[in-house]
Amino acid sequence: MTTASLYDDARLVALYDTLNPAAADTAFYVALAESAEHVVDLGCGTGLLACELATRGYRVTGIDPSPRMLQVARHRPEGKRVTWIEGDAGALAFVGPVDLLLMTGHVAQVFLDDAALLATLKAARRAVWPGGRIAFESRHPMARAWEAWTPEASRRQVKAPDGGSVGIWQERHAAPDPLTDGRVAFTTHYRFEENGGETLEARSELRFWTRDELARLLNQAGFARIDWYGDWNRAPLDDTSREMIAVAR
Repeated sequence: MTTASLYDDARLVALYDTLNPAAADTAFYVALAESAEHVVDLGCGTGLLACELATRGYRVTGIDPSPRMLQVARHRPEGKRVTWIEGDAGALAFVGPVDLLLMTGHVAQVFLDDAALLATLKAARRAVWPGGRIAFESRHPMARAWEAWTPEASRRQVKAPDGGSVGIWQERHAAPDPLTDGRVAFTTHYRFEENGGETLEARSELRFWTRDELARLLNQAGFARIDWYGDWNRAPLDDTSREMIAVAR
């Protein structure tokens, strides 16, 4: 078994689009961009959303710290229409005024403490025009998604881009109750069947933010009005929602 980085190992990066295809979230963010001119996708990954926006005529900047992810993004059919930047929120100082800033794929949960997320939100606030918006989603802690992150509940088989079969499962680590602590650590295992059963494991840790925590940090960063949704169909956010989707001005 080999330890790997989800965003730097070539085999795992190649699987990213298979595991995260365009879906209802993509359609939500595309619709949200309707009145925008310049859209920034912070944490753009392999560029699926950024390129979809570019095909619709928006000026798009994609920012991501992973050079391997950006390599995939640049080679998409519409990749040349997007400005790609290797970096983090610090790069927002160089992209010019922004109408809409997106952080998709539950990127907000990668920030484990208030200071880290607040710094990113403040950088976003400096980048957007007055009246501009930031939009992102975080898994609703009340839905307790981590309870399914066990080998028994999460095991599945997918086909890799090269045609090979890959078994995938998650293993949650022992940790304090995320509803109290806010953090969940887990390992994702990838078994490549056509390669002698070689298994890679990638360790992750996520923060399950509450609505009140996110609202407080958005307000501190300078965003005054926040619209909340509980699903990609714009259903109201309540205790039964699986997502917390924030659109803030």
